[in-house]
Amino acid sequence: MTDPAFAAAVEPRLAAARQIADAVLFEGYVLYPYRASAAKNRLRWQFGVLVPPAFGPATTEPSAQRTECLLETKPDALLAVELRFLHAQRRTVERTRASGGFEPVERLELADRVLVPWDEGVEERVELIVPVDELAGNGITLPIRRPNRTAMEQVRDADGRPLGRLVRRRERLEGVLRLSAVELPGPYPVRRLTALVENTSEWRPAENADREAALPRSLVSAHLLLALSAGSFVSMTDPPEWAAPAVAECRNLHTWPVLAGPPGQADVLLSSPIILSDHPQVAPESPGTLYDATEIDEILALRTTTLTEEEKREARGTDERAGAVIDLADSMPPEIMERLHGAVRALREVTEPAIDVPVAEDDPLHPRTPWWDPAADRAVDPTRDRVVVDGRSVGAGSRVVLKPGLRRTDAQDLFLHGRTALVEAVLHDVDGSVHLAVTIDGDPGADLWRAQGRFRYFQPDEVTPVDEP
Repeated sequence: MTDPAFAAAVEPRLAAARQIADAVLFEGYVLYPYRASAAKNRLRWQFGVLVPPAFGPATTEPSAQRTECLLETKPDALLAVELRFLHAQRRTVERTRASGGFEPVERLELADRVLVPWDEGVEERVELIVPVDELAGNGITLPIRRPNRTAMEQVRDADGRPLGRLVRRRERLEGVLRLSAVELPGPYPVRRLTALVENTSEWRPAENADREAALPRSLVSAHLLLALSAGSFVSMTDPPEWAAPAVAECRNLHTWPVLAGPPGQADVLLSSPIILSDHPQVAPESPGTLYDATEIDEILALRTTTLTEEEKREARGTDERAGAVIDLADSMPPEIMERLHGAVRALREVTEPAIDVPVAEDDPLHPRTPWWDPAADRAVDPTRDRVVVDGRSVGAGSRVVLKPGLRRTDAQDLFLHGRTALVEAVLHDVDGSVHLAVTIDGDPGADLWRAQGRFRYFQPDEVTPVDEP
């Protein structure tokens, strides 16, 4: 159903939440140095990918995601639902033949850009407004259908002469959004809302088909925005005491719901494949979308300005969004760049004067004395150290099953429960605790993480050794 009045009223709230969601939708879309030839851009879209069911057994990526949350509503409350995802669109480059027709090429040179084959992301939305009362029982099911299509774009030089064309092909995509709500017993009127997003595409992969073949048939960076006309959502991260048992029973798979909007507001919720805290905000100093949230805006902006003109031509030819990043970095005024140096979010009053205590130069607390030199400490060696787990020696090269504990983990780690992993190192911290650095088996980005020295960390009681010959 539609409700124009509610749709108009809720749009400003959803628009503010979309700004946060865009950091999820486009995270990893095109990474610095923003060129298709860069190794970093050969493995894209690592979050929220829902692959066709037939491809699921060949990968660790799911074909569905499940969101469960609690909401307190008033009578006749309406729920606005917005599913957003990217539909991968394969772009190829063709050159005009002298004898007529076209031929595929790997590069097409223009004065201001170099066109190359590339997968573009087309933003898709599935929107509806439904009375919360209609979600009782079996709820509602909304089919998602996107047909295949092919589009041509002529490419001409500065004088208008035809050079070739871009061919964009989009594959057929099918899915379903299921919504239901059930009233929970207790002293407070609260419902548990379940939102299930599934990829139901009937595509059957050929033998040895890889992830690149599945992406055009996948819902990429899928996430949900929810808003209420009357009532509020219960925080899943910091619920009130009365709601904690019901929150603990909610099942969230491959996504995590958080309150969106400013602090104190609880009528908008974002269910994201990237773990966020309640009321996330984009830093006001951020000059724009840079698509690489694992980096710092200042570093990305500075690095982008150092690209050669030839590299910038290739970036502009890679993707329009990459070209916008280049233009943003090139046109950024000094006062905007200065804002990226850092900001103080909060200050506390110092009520007592600092006491200047003299420290000897050989004292470990002296600022010029390193508190620990790992290269000189032969008592530890992360690649050779071992730790005993369930009576078995575990170290670099061992395989383990992950079983994250509830007392010190986050939802992102819980997504990995039951997965197998390779131990890369055994680390000891200054408090005497032991941590296992691991890479996840089947993770398409494992080699990249390993090359960068970036791992996931679990303690020995959070893993079980795998029997190996």
